[in-house]
Amino acid sequence: MTQSNAIGADRSDSATPEMHQAELDGLIKKFDNESNFRDLKGVLKWLVTITCVVLSVFHIYTAGFGLLNEISHRTVHMAFIMGLLFIVFPRRPPKHLRVNAVLSLVYGAFYLLIAYQLVSALDGMIPAWWGWGIYGFALLMSISALPIAALGGRNKPSWIDWPLMLAGAGFSAYLVIFFKDIFIVNIGFPKSFDYLMGGIAIMLVIEGARRTMGESLSIIGVLALLYAMFGTQMPGMMAHRGYDIIRLVEHLYLGTEGIYGIAIGVVATYVFHFVLFGVLAQASGLGQLFIELATVVAGRYAGGPAKVSVVSSGFFGMISGSPVANTVTTGAFTIPMMKKYGFSGRFAAATEAASSCGGQVTPPIMGASAFVMSEMLGVPYNELILVAIIPAAFHYLATLCMVHFEARRLNLKGMPADQIPQLGNVLARHWHQVIPLVVMVTLLLMQFTPFLAAFWGIILTVTCSYIPLILRPLGFTRLDHESVLTPKRLVAALEEGSKQSIAITAACACVGFLLGVTTLTGLGFKFSGAIVGLAVDFGTTLSAFIPFDLITTDSLTLFIALILVALACILMGAGIPTTPTYIILAAIVAPALDDFGIALLASHFFIFYYGVLADVTPPVALAAYAGAGISGSDPMATGVTAFRLSMGKALVPFMFIYAPSLLFLDFTWTEFILAMVSGIMCIVALSAAYIGFFSAPLSRLEKTVLSLAGLSLVAHNPWFLAISGTLVVLILGRNYRIGHYPQPTAIKAKGV
Repeated sequence: MTQSNAIGADRSDSATPEMHQAELDGLIKKFDNESNFRDLKGVLKWLVTITCVVLSVFHIYTAGFGLLNEISHRTVHMAFIMGLLFIVFPRRPPKHLRVNAVLSLVYGAFYLLIAYQLVSALDGMIPAWWGWGIYGFALLMSISALPIAALGGRNKPSWIDWPLMLAGAGFSAYLVIFFKDIFIVNIGFPKSFDYLMGGIAIMLVIEGARRTMGESLSIIGVLALLYAMFGTQMPGMMAHRGYDIIRLVEHLYLGTEGIYGIAIGVVATYVFHFVLFGVLAQASGLGQLFIELATVVAGRYAGGPAKVSVVSSGFFGMISGSPVANTVTTGAFTIPMMKKYGFSGRFAAATEAASSCGGQVTPPIMGASAFVMSEMLGVPYNELILVAIIPAAFHYLATLCMVHFEARRLNLKGMPADQIPQLGNVLARHWHQVIPLVVMVTLLLMQFTPFLAAFWGIILTVTCSYIPLILRPLGFTRLDHESVLTPKRLVAALEEGSKQSIAITAACACVGFLLGVTTLTGLGFKFSGAIVGLAVDFGTTLSAFIPFDLITTDSLTLFIALILVALACILMGAGIPTTPTYIILAAIVAPALDDFGIALLASHFFIFYYGVLADVTPPVALAAYAGAGISGSDPMATGVTAFRLSMGKALVPFMFIYAPSLLFLDFTWTEFILAMVSGIMCIVALSAAYIGFFSAPLSRLEKTVLSLAGLSLVAHNPWFLAISGTLVVLILGRNYRIGHYPQPTAIKAKGV
């Protein structure tokens, strides 16, 4: 099947039936691990609600009136989260029984290994019953890991969840209660019981990540710990001196390099606050405002519903950190509408997924990863906002171009005028909902701390939601009064905000193991050394086949290194949320780019973009699969199409590596303008080639030449720019003439 025909192969002229909210919630739970909550009932539901509200209020208060000291703040946050985790999240049902059985045995063996090493290291220093106690807990953890449905219900905690809940809250609460003894009086001289609590913490963090995120991240955590313990048995350059469990507990539990490291620090401050703001903003109707504004802006043009999807998802992504939730929330409206107006179900779902994933790279609120990047690099967040503008614009330009060309290829029209709201009416109904976002962004740009900006955003979101009720007696009846955050809705939003932070907290705690092991063993430098060595070998070999020195060995080596890093990012990000993916990549992959003289900010943005791309990269393209669940299309085919629609996100990192001016680094107007022109030409050329249409169908040869020319425009080489730019202009110019001034003898080629 040809490429352009393949896009529309499953075209349906009828809309997907509207899905009930329960079905949409089911899709989110199925494809978004972070939202797979139990539906609790009765007294337990109220206890969880109260705990979540207390946690949210604690964070709101500290954001506005001052944080606790670093360790205390992080441990209080972790005590709440780990206590909630084993009650709110169900045990993961076995999808592949044999695989799960083998993995469960591996986890069980690991937990028992931790217990054995602790008891052996503390032999003679602890009572015998302490040793049996840690063995008993390890055995309990091993049983919890088994794929036995009777050990845990979907919506009701089982007997095994309660001791895990108490221990989960306990290992952090222990540090809070005995803070003075551990971190002031006896600092550097831990007691035996401190080590036992550290062993329990390691087991619970691994199991918590497994329950909330699946196997990928927890396996990485286990491998990192095993690598630290058995370094002397590693081959070649991966070998190191090895560290016993005592040293690991001191580093990972009693310090700020592991569980309570920078990742948890960012989650317990910036991330929690902005997640809560996003939940409250959505509850107050801001998401609906974005959809209506997008309809006003893009609805009237060719393929209007798809362009509404792109624009609204970009808006909505600014306040939603979850690509899957974004896909389902906006896709429930846009995907059926796209199908109704003639797009295939696959293309509709892929468009929504690709657009929703762009929210994490779109300022002013770019998801949790951006806050982690700000903290790791020591770059103010307001600078990251400015740096991210051009790359995000390129991503959405690419998606809009392909949507436009597909609409033109199918000869689709815009939405009828009677279905497009008037801008004045939209603003008249929703103007009060924009105030919190405007104030928050203004505070960020004025270099106030992000958590203080989020504090005022949260406070204003709640207070501004009451403006319609206050102004109604004065005659202002057009304001949206259905989104008032009444006490009941406010409590629900505060609860949801806390729940949304559970999984990301557990993931970042597990990532802390990798970060801690990296600082102990130098794993990042070893991994980057391997990438650099491989790139140099390939570059030197391939340069011998390049005639006339058109490409230097150094340029070829850099290009191969970028390809290897991009592949590592995509593979590492498969099935893991963006934030832990970025932290892992920043620790072990980013150093490889430093050896090529690339600016630190550019290298981190490079891995950041490719980490986000994993959400639409098969075989684990969760956002695309969620969209396919709404459209009824094939999930894998939808993932492939979503990846192609995210072409801009895949190319933009290469653009700003070769032209740092796009990130306003080493800025010169000449480089910036040249990079902008070549970037736009690259995106238009590749979009037309992928769809097989510009103003008229493109032949196989034209698509091939456009693809090669578009890719070469990324390199920012003067010769490539001149030759490739000329080819793009000639081919598209000729196609434009054919499409607008068809000749009687012209033969239109079939799309590929």
